[in-house]
Amino acid sequence: MEISRRQFTKVAGLATVGTIISTNSIWASNSNTLKVGLIGCGGRGTGAAEQALNADPNVVLSAMADAFSDCLEESYNSLKKKFGDKVQVADNKKFVGLDAYQKLIDSDVDVVLLATPPCFRPEHLEAAVNAGKHIFCEKPFAVDAPGLRRVMVAAKKAKDKNLSLVSGFCWRHHTPKRETFSRVLDGQIGQILAVEGTYNTDELWYKERKPGWSDMEYKLRNWLYYNWLSGDHIIEQAIHSIDMFSWAMGDEAPVLISGIGGRQKRIDKKFGNIYDHFGITYEYANGTKAYLFCRQQTGTTPSYAVELTGTDGKCIVDCRTGVHEIKGKNPWKFEDETKFTNANAYKETKVKNMYQVEHDELFASIRDSKPINDGEWMTRSNLLAMAGRMAAYSGETISYEQALTSTEVLFPEKISWKMDYDLTVPVPGITKFK
Repeated sequence: MEISRRQFTKVAGLATVGTIISTNSIWASNSNTLKVGLIGCGGRGTGAAEQALNADPNVVLSAMADAFSDCLEESYNSLKKKFGDKVQVADNKKFVGLDAYQKLIDSDVDVVLLATPPCFRPEHLEAAVNAGKHIFCEKPFAVDAPGLRRVMVAAKKAKDKNLSLVSGFCWRHHTPKRETFSRVLDGQIGQILAVEGTYNTDELWYKERKPGWSDMEYKLRNWLYYNWLSGDHIIEQAIHSIDMFSWAMGDEAPVLISGIGGRQKRIDKKFGNIYDHFGITYEYANGTKAYLFCRQQTGTTPSYAVELTGTDGKCIVDCRTGVHEIKGKNPWKFEDETKFTNANAYKETKVKNMYQVEHDELFASIRDSKPINDGEWMTRSNLLAMAGRMAAYSGETISYEQALTSTEVLFPEKISWKMDYDLTVPVPGITKFK
């Protein structure tokens, strides 16, 4: 899992690009058609399905699975309207329920898109690998260390079986960031001395409880606010900033992690048991420290960036403004026409959409029989986010190895609609690291 900075090579965008098929088109599957199955039909899953259908001219969506029928049907109708006959999901290939994922995987799909809440990812990934499917795996990949270790094993098995496994760390497929971090890894700012990463944003969506919803359904529909479903927002959202600075550090593992966090503003019971802010310090073997700050608090100043200070200069990557720049001994700036409106909504006019590039490269790897496997570095970034949460929850300084071997289980082995399950809000100094 150790990668030298100077061993990093830039990956050019692949040319395999599909086109959107209108609803008036007639699509006929053939022996070369890749059948795609979508597991998790929310906004991100629907987006992933769109990008998969655009990634290759001979791809169809043939199966869908979700815990909730309304989510599945909304996604299906949206995709069908946009892609017409490239969406070939018969009624008996619409799987609903907590076991829907296995029914889809057992069908004749070639590629599986995993986009459910992250608590389910270890089980779903294992099943997809065991069935020999190529996989797009949305981040994050687990909410606790036992789950992440399962993902590590599954990723290794996928590699042994020559299956493509592409993660949902979208910035790794963003041309400006590939250009920028390749220069950092080539030593353009010298030895990195300090790192700051931020993901400070507004509060997110919430779904009011409806009559007839069980307690479990209510929580699953509001999965963001329960650490046993989402991992907390440091894992579910701020992991992008963590992944970027880990990338810039050559995906090297830190040795010690400490942190703080809590609930200051978002304290209503409807917000479950997660924190609304974190501050984490990652210390590396050479003394370099990386600092992460993230919060979800409406009315506060936003920030979504990574800054690296080295012996020969400074690198600035700002996901809100589009700045990608190196200052100092070897100045450089990525010039593009990207227009940003806020931290989560932007339009790229010159640089290809990173979400699309993820799928272009996935499907090209399948066609070329050159499988991609993101397993090692994607699980490392997940572990760094998880270690930060563990340190903040407990108030203890922990090692990377302690985080990796943690025995704490947040997500129960089996859940049901009638199940009554919850965890209390962690309190530093009282909540112990396990």
